Amino acid sequence: MAKNRDMNNTPTSTEEQVRSTLRRRMARKRVKRIVIWIIVIAIILGGYYLYDFYKKNSRLPWMPEKAAVSMYTTEEAKVYESTYNTTIDLSGYVAPFDEQKVKFRSTGAITGVYVKAGQAVKKGDLLVTINDTSQQYALANLESQIEQAQIEGSARALELLELQKKAAENNLDYTRSYANFDGVVASVDVSVGDYFEAGSSAMTVIDRSKLKATVEIDEIDMQYVKLGQKAMLTFDSLPGQTVEAVVTYIPMIGRYTTQGIGVMDVKITIDDPPAGLAPGYTFEGRIDIEGEISMVLVPQSAVITRRGTSTVEKKMSDGSTQTVTVSVKYLGEGLCQVLGGTLKVGDTVIVKKSTLPSDSVSNMMVTMDAPASDGPGPR
Repeated sequence: MAKNRDMNNTPTSTEEQVRSTLRRRMARKRVKRIVIWIIVIAIILGGYYLYDFYKKNSRLPWMPEKAAVSMYTTEEAKVYESTYNTTIDLSGYVAPFDEQKVKFRSTGAITGVYVKAGQAVKKGDLLVTINDTSQQYALANLESQIEQAQIEGSARALELLELQKKAAENNLDYTRSYANFDGVVASVDVSVGDYFEAGSSAMTVIDRSKLKATVEIDEIDMQYVKLGQKAMLTFDSLPGQTVEAVVTYIPMIGRYTTQGIGVMDVKITIDDPPAGLAPGYTFEGRIDIEGEISMVLVPQSAVITRRGTSTVEKKMSDGSTQTVTVSVKYLGEGLCQVLGGTLKVGDTVIVKKSTLPSDSVSNMMVTMDAPASDGPGPR
């Protein structure tokens, strides 16, 4: 009987052994997968840690730490006063002292052109006419009506007709154009027989006996500019020659440029221009200010400008520093003029100097604000 039981139990034992073997294999696979995932996660976390560490410290953890290197060194500088002979620079172009665009208020055919380009004219000279048949007829008709009204003795009718006659005479006068001043005919744009539209330009007359120019002067420099002041001009068309001009007009109102600078449009006049000087020629020039001008100066590198506000680091008597707001004007050559604020001559300011190569500094300057400036200043 025992033998039979063993034979009956053999299949069951074999099946359990197979199942046990499979379970052990599956368990080993699960353990293997878990170990692989742990390794992968460890590699990812380790890589992220190394990346973050390098980004923050610019080195790997096993590399020695580098000593911090500053982009700037700091120095001390004094606020000082300097005296200058002031010169205001000018540039522009010259124009005729006077110019007349010859126009008609009437429309019609050109019946007469009495001058040509380059011809000198006197004030009151007849220049050009247009057909005046309609205007002549209207005036003659009114004169006839006036004679009739005088016979009939109607005072009111006569008064109205006289007013109409005056208007007709004006209309007739609108068909003729005269020179407004002594000058030269610069251009003639019509010929006899041309049909002329009212308001168009028939010719241009200019006065070249004098030349004028409008120059833009900074609001800060205007305190030195006076009527009658001399300006010395140079022209490319007159090499080696200096032409004298005079300040003849200073406006009552200035204007604001797109760069945020207040300026005055001052007019200067050349009374006796050289023969080789023509309207439209450009010039460079200057106005020399009599006497000396004192200015309080500070190094440009001591000034920091952000959002339109300029500040400097001022060294106090106890050795500490304080940020103070200043108003400055950039003068060039690394200097700024102090226009306002609490800085005074003798104060010590902190100047930052870059330790980077000049090319690197130039590239960085694109993203940095420059010191506040009110335009080119005296030199």
